[in-house]
Amino acid sequence: MIADSRMPSDLSFVTGSITPRHMEPIDILRTYFGYDSFRPPQEAVIRRLIAGEHSLVIMPTGAGKSLCYQIPALLPVESSSDASRGKPPLTLVLSPLIALMKDQVDGLRARNIPAAYINSSLSRDERERRYNEVASGKFSLLYVTPERFRKPEFIAAISRRSIRYLAVDEAHCISEWGHDFRPDYTRLNEFRSLIGNPVTIALTATATPEVQRDIVRQLGLETDRMHTFHAGIERPNLRLLVEEVWGDDEKLTRIDAVRKLYPAASGSGIVYFTLIRTLERFGERMRTLGIPHVRYHGDLERNERRKIQNEFMRGDCPLVLATPAFGMGIDKDDIRFVIHAEIPGSMEAWFQEVGRAGRDGLPADCLLLYEESDLLTQMEFLRWSNPDAEFYERVYELLVHSHERVAAFGLEWMRERLHAKQIHDRRLETALGMLERYGVVEGTWEPMRLEVISPLAAELQDRERLATKLRRDQQKLLALVQFARCTGNRLDSLRDYFGLATDHT
Repeated sequence: MIADSRMPSDLSFVTGSITPRHMEPIDILRTYFGYDSFRPPQEAVIRRLIAGEHSLVIMPTGAGKSLCYQIPALLPVESSSDASRGKPPLTLVLSPLIALMKDQVDGLRARNIPAAYINSSLSRDERERRYNEVASGKFSLLYVTPERFRKPEFIAAISRRSIRYLAVDEAHCISEWGHDFRPDYTRLNEFRSLIGNPVTIALTATATPEVQRDIVRQLGLETDRMHTFHAGIERPNLRLLVEEVWGDDEKLTRIDAVRKLYPAASGSGIVYFTLIRTLERFGERMRTLGIPHVRYHGDLERNERRKIQNEFMRGDCPLVLATPAFGMGIDKDDIRFVIHAEIPGSMEAWFQEVGRAGRDGLPADCLLLYEESDLLTQMEFLRWSNPDAEFYERVYELLVHSHERVAAFGLEWMRERLHAKQIHDRRLETALGMLERYGVVEGTWEPMRLEVISPLAAELQDRERLATKLRRDQQKLLALVQFARCTGNRLDSLRDYFGLATDHT
């Protein structure tokens, strides 16, 4: 997206100190984002936010959710405590994805919009400098992870600002029953109170009715105070396809057939795999067949992953074989196909990933290759993603009582003590990630520099709760299997799952 040539050289008019004329949302849209009209229901959401009312916004990936809070954040205000001191009121944006917030902030800055992010990717000096800039009133939009609220220096900085709006991106992370639960999101009611209970907008691409209710509850709001805008799930330019296959040969044939439909000059494609070893197996076969591609997964060095992502964004690599981590935070218009070579873990995960295709409005194919034997892999993956209470307790005990050996010998030593020869078991990574999310440990895994900073969270010792979570995840996988095997209208099946059997506004 190219910034509009009519863009002013600075944004002094949004600070409240200069208001050259009455500004409407459409003025901001045209002047700073280069569009002539809103998509439904963007303008209705914006009007509600400006009127001081809370909203839950569910819109497909790439449909323009971010504009729903960015435009209100840039509208001039006639009076506020910050404006009277020459500071713009601040819109605080919570996002769980560091890559996503960087891309969004980079895009805003390219339009001379005063935005910034604060997260763990910054050095200590950079964070301190940014805290000072926030406190002095330099930015109108600030992107942070919810974990940032654990830092006293962050609280001190934002306490010197008037918070105009709170935007909660990827709001499904609030819900324990969502597909990417983040424990700190469950403290949003506390965070809202801490910053003066500002007008709040929660945004996500996917949320079942149960998750929608949980989002409102976790925010500490009543359902009648938070209007839900549901833009539906229809993307007419996407062809949602499911093919049943048997074995790698058939999968490879289908992948190559779709690839050939779209020459490299027309755009890019992503093939998703659940496991790295499966991705590498297919990658080697493609290499011997002379099919150009790159591979993206968590075992690569960070710089290599970033290099591949940048090449993909530039269009240098037409085909990427990737695990689900690839694509988070990527806003690329011309992805012509998304193929799932293995069945994902849930309907939400699948829908989120296929939503990366065809953002330019041109035709794109979304193909799910369904092989029944892949379910065994996914069931094992669900087990890895859901350690039981005993496993969490064993990990915690190792970190506390064998701290020196853990620091010296790292993850491999811990694995040997936790699950012996089960070399592909990834419960340890899940457990450490959850200990970090719950604030039990802090530091790095590689090199191993983890410090235990609090007792084991009660939620990770609750056997019934953890067992219920596993059952819910298994039910989500079953729903996707039923979708794949559906002999009727799959779009109707999708609507039913997301509670859209009847029209929503």
